[in-house]
Amino acid sequence: MRSLILAQALADRFPRARIEFLLNRHAPYTAECPFPVTLLDSSPTRATAAVNDAIENMVPDLVVFDASGRKKQLECAQEVGAAVVFISQHKRKRRRGLRIGRAKVTDLHLVAQPEFIIGPLGWLERLKCAWFKLPRPKNIGAVFFPPTPDRQERLLAELGLERGNFLLFSAGSGGHKWNQGLATDRFLDAAKEANQKTAMPCLLVLGPNYPGETPDVEGVHCLRSMTPMDFVNVLDAATAAVLGGGDTLLQAIALGKPTLAVPVSKDQPARIRRCVEQGLVLSASLPTLVAAAHNFVTEERQRVLRHKLMQQTQENGLHLAMKHMITLIEDRL
Repeated sequence: MRSLILAQALADRFPRARIEFLLNRHAPYTAECPFPVTLLDSSPTRATAAVNDAIENMVPDLVVFDASGRKKQLECAQEVGAAVVFISQHKRKRRRGLRIGRAKVTDLHLVAQPEFIIGPLGWLERLKCAWFKLPRPKNIGAVFFPPTPDRQERLLAELGLERGNFLLFSAGSGGHKWNQGLATDRFLDAAKEANQKTAMPCLLVLGPNYPGETPDVEGVHCLRSMTPMDFVNVLDAATAAVLGGGDTLLQAIALGKPTLAVPVSKDQPARIRRCVEQGLVLSASLPTLVAAAHNFVTEERQRVLRHKLMQQTQENGLHLAMKHMITLIEDRL
């Protein structure tokens, strides 16, 4: 999805550009890609020969390896004259991108996390970049489609909601389990509590992996799923949000949206903790979520968060990624 967002932005900026994706033919999203696709028998990282054949046939000006790719693939891209972009999204991938052999054939390394979450480079990584003159990774944060007024207005009309007058709830994909049940069901309990306290409509996005029936609850509008673009538009329009600790949390921060963050998987507590330390979100656990939501919906709680969010400088990583990639492309023209 991140690659798709970047590709669409590049297509808007360079209308005559030919953009192509290399995708695993077994992936469920291949039929939905709006750009030409070369289908591979496995993931691109594991299909080095096929990826290199495609690169040599296309002779592209730019190749983006989004959290994927082998050193030999990056070398092939550079050998045909392409600018090479590598995107990492956590420390392990960032370290992989900074291996000397890979970094020497990388022109631009983007990190899809804010620095306050992923942390700065270690002293050895900084020394390696300086000594071998390697490109230092550039933190861009979360990449997402920006909200658009027309689309947002149409969505809200379809949902029967008003901008600035509803609360958004989402635990993520909908399949996360908790205490023999599902995290999304706990979010539903919190949405009921918030609606009873404020009489404000609540929108709960169940997630595509939610296995149960769509609940019918007064005051809580439940949707099975939303496209990433639609989700960003309703997030931008909501009064506040209760979210899991995935990418949507970073989107909410970039949009300046007061958020109660709840970890629903083992990789999320550390991310949420760093956001709390910055004063950008409030947090709760699944056991305390209903009580926390009761307190979170008070105007005073949200006012404090809004004030802090107005002072932070996070923005949509799409803008930063485009700035860096356009500079890279134009420097090579």
